[in-house]
Amino acid sequence: MDIALFSPSSLFPDEDESSNDEGTSETQQSYEERKHQFPGMELIIREFSFHELNANLLWPGTFAFAEWLVQNPSWIRGRKCIELGSGTGSLAIFLRKSFNLDVTTSDYDDQEIEDNIAYNCSVNGIAPALPHIKHTWGENFPISDPDWDLVIASDILLYVKQYQNLIKTLSYLLMSYNYKRKCDKMASQNDEGGESLAKPMFVMSWRRRIGKEDELLFFSGCENAGLEVKHLGSRVYCIQSIK
Repeated sequence: MDIALFSPSSLFPDEDESSNDEGTSETQQSYEERKHQFPGMELIIREFSFHELNANLLWPGTFAFAEWLVQNPSWIRGRKCIELGSGTGSLAIFLRKSFNLDVTTSDYDDQEIEDNIAYNCSVNGIAPALPHIKHTWGENFPISDPDWDLVIASDILLYVKQYQNLIKTLSYLLMSYNYKRKCDKMASQNDEGGESLAKPMFVMSWRRRIGKEDELLFFSGCENAGLEVKHLGSRVYCIQSIK
């Protein structure tokens, strides 16, 4: 698999540079379709040749997380899920095809990302495309009553300066969830242990190496925001609201 070369400084280009590039970005953009092996299946994923927010390629954490979820299906079975930083949409597509998971993709407010995810859904036999939400971390979330009880992500801790924005979005999704409504629904369906499973959670994995100080900065930021962090093994973490 090809390795993407990029500069972290490209995450947020200067306004002047961004406006200068705006007229040429569409003509310069190109794509390449690649076949990727996921547990039990092969997916065809169209990737950007370049994207300033690195939504163009599949990262190692995607494959590792897919394998972990196959080995630990109880963490996703019966959940309603939203993925942060979906990129190409490959993980969400895999989970829909493998588990028929109710999953929504999300990423930075960028039409190219949304269109590419829709394309990847289509070529892998998912129609209509998975629901998608444009959201820039830290900004007001476009859904006022979030009903996802599972938030997932892989390899999204690369940019330290985005940690507080990511934590703000996570806190909103986990703390605004109508926990009682979910418990009542599961109880009405006689789902044993439903109440313990109903509490919303963020489960993430990554394989891109970050410094210990950066790792602690993210986790301590979560704890300061009223979130509890648990290591599940294999560099997979579960984060939930303490309340």
